This record gives sequence, structure tokens and C-alpha cells, in this order.
Amino acid sequence: QVQLVESGGGLVQPGGSLGLSCAASGSIFSISDMRWYRQAPGKQRELVAAITSGSSTNYANSVKGRFTISRDNAKNTVFLQMNSLNPEDTAVYYCYADVKSAINSDDRTYWGQGIQITVSS
Repeated sequence: QVQLVESGGGLVQPGGSLGLSCAASGSIFSISDMRWYRQAPGKQRELVAAITSGSSTNYANSVKGRFTISRDNAKNTVFLQMNSLNPEDTAVYYCYADVKSAINSDDRTYWGQGIQITVSS
């Protein structure tokens, strides 16, 4: 079993910055894609940013130039640095990992529990 634990959420004023982290633990052989999604009230969950094991990145148009995704493969951790935040960034943020099991080599996807980001003055 694998767990993803997010940290770093909270309340920030418009124009401010916040950093998220998500640590994966458990029976992990390797992790390929790691991603951040978000879901605002009344809206569908959307992809915010993604990073491969080789650190190739992809961003939603709405966050390009403001958010930066990175990862520490040795620690099975993914980060999301968010700058120039605005109220439209308010949402629950979820991390996602595509994990190869250390037990049976099966590939499975896992989700974090979600963490609230609120951008408000």
C-alpha cells in the first residue's frame, strides 16, 4: 500500500505565494508521473501541473509562469510553488502519483487526501 500526504496549504492574500509538498510512502519501487490537480467548489477537478520521472513538466494555461512543479526522486516527494496567487486559484489541491509496487511490480495510481488553498484578502 502507498500513501500520499500533502502539506503546506492555507490562507494567502492575493498576489502572495504558497508552497505545497506531497510525500509518497509505502511499498514503492519507482514513481513515474507525479501531478497536482485542483477542484474548486462546483467545478470539475482539473490538472494543474505534471512532472515525469525525468523532470519534464507540463502546466495548465491558467498557471503557466506563476506555478512551478518539481520533485525529489530520492524522497518520493513532489512540490508545487505557487506565486502571484489570485482568488481563482482557491480550491482543494490534490497530488497524484503513478507508482510501481516494490512488492509485485504492479502499476497503480494514488491520490492524496487533498489540501485547501484559499486566496482572499
